[in-house]
Amino acid sequence: MRLLVLTPELPYPPRGGARLRNFYLIKHLAQEHEVHLLSFAQSEASQAEPGPLAEICAGLHVVPRPRCSTTERLRWLTLSGQPDLAIRLYSPVFAARLDEMLNTHAFDAVQVEGLEMAPYYLRRQPGKTPPVLLDEHNAEYVLQRRAFAVDAGAPARWKGAAYSLVQWRRLVAYERRACRRARLVIAVSERDRQALLALDTRLSVDVVANGLDCAHYAFRAQQPLGNPPSLLFTGVMDFRPNVDAMLWFCREVLPLLRQRMPEVRLIIAGRGPAPMVRALAEPGVTVTGEVDDDLPYFAQAAAYIVPLRMGGGTRFKVLQAMASGVPVVSTACGAEGIAARDGEHLLLADTAEAFAGQIARLLKEPALGERLRQAGRHLVERDYDWRVIAPKLLAIYGRWQAEAP
Repeated sequence: MRLLVLTPELPYPPRGGARLRNFYLIKHLAQEHEVHLLSFAQSEASQAEPGPLAEICAGLHVVPRPRCSTTERLRWLTLSGQPDLAIRLYSPVFAARLDEMLNTHAFDAVQVEGLEMAPYYLRRQPGKTPPVLLDEHNAEYVLQRRAFAVDAGAPARWKGAAYSLVQWRRLVAYERRACRRARLVIAVSERDRQALLALDTRLSVDVVANGLDCAHYAFRAQQPLGNPPSLLFTGVMDFRPNVDAMLWFCREVLPLLRQRMPEVRLIIAGRGPAPMVRALAEPGVTVTGEVDDDLPYFAQAAAYIVPLRMGGGTRFKVLQAMASGVPVVSTACGAEGIAARDGEHLLLADTAEAFAGQIARLLKEPALGERLRQAGRHLVERDYDWRVIAPKLLAIYGRWQAEAP
């Protein structure tokens, strides 16, 4: 089949959740199909250096990422009645390039990576676009509903709560429309699949989980507790769920943990830390900003924390920690969508007191950490390696080919 894949950013280097998923899906699809990629570039440098994508893809087309000021977005949101995702990445240049490609190539399908790319097929008349596969990295309306629930409980964050309330309500209708226009929708977990089916029970939704190339993650020989022991959190640090997670952890959990273990350290590693995150830096708390490679940080961490209270999809960070042999302490939300059991593959806690207690327990019981490390790595190798996951997407396209007249 000849496939056209649309991505919100060039998926190379494969760092961060969306880039990781998109890079490996494209890599494995290209082993059996002719894949063309149309994407935005984060910068001129990324546009000029696509890495192995230039060889993996039969055609690679990159356009500059659109720039839309906050004032312009607010004006559009006020007048349009549409969610932010419907305009955030809209570019006339991208739309024109897409039209050109669809008019000059006979594509069998268009694979759309993320709801923010949906405007590019929704703007076209039904029947004028090849069959669309919409890969939903999150059930977006659920993400905003949860953000509203968290922010509504804190008067200082009511502005964010109001934004999420509006977005949640608008996304229900918009996400339903986008899913209905797609021939098939992909969810990253069964929980997300059920959330999308709640929009319309007639939708066709399959699950293709997030995954890793386990060979890239060296499982360390033993758990380094360190002196002092280090906790690690990684991610894009201006992403709202990650910002909330670190604010909650540093303000509510860390003081309780230090009453038991005053020497414990926290490392927050990830690009684009928001001002509120940078302000968390203090003795014992390091905010690194963007790093070239997360792996050295995983190698030194005594525990990986996932104190997320909002979000959707599944967290690559949990899989990365498990693959690296770092025991995980997470909220239920942070571990959602991953077939990990509390006490067997990781430790779960949803209150500040319980979260601090689970970390202290883990650091004081090396045998517990070792059991979690071994079980976590086994889980990722068994269920979340791309060698296991990619064939599921290939099978979907195989069914399309079999059904074609």
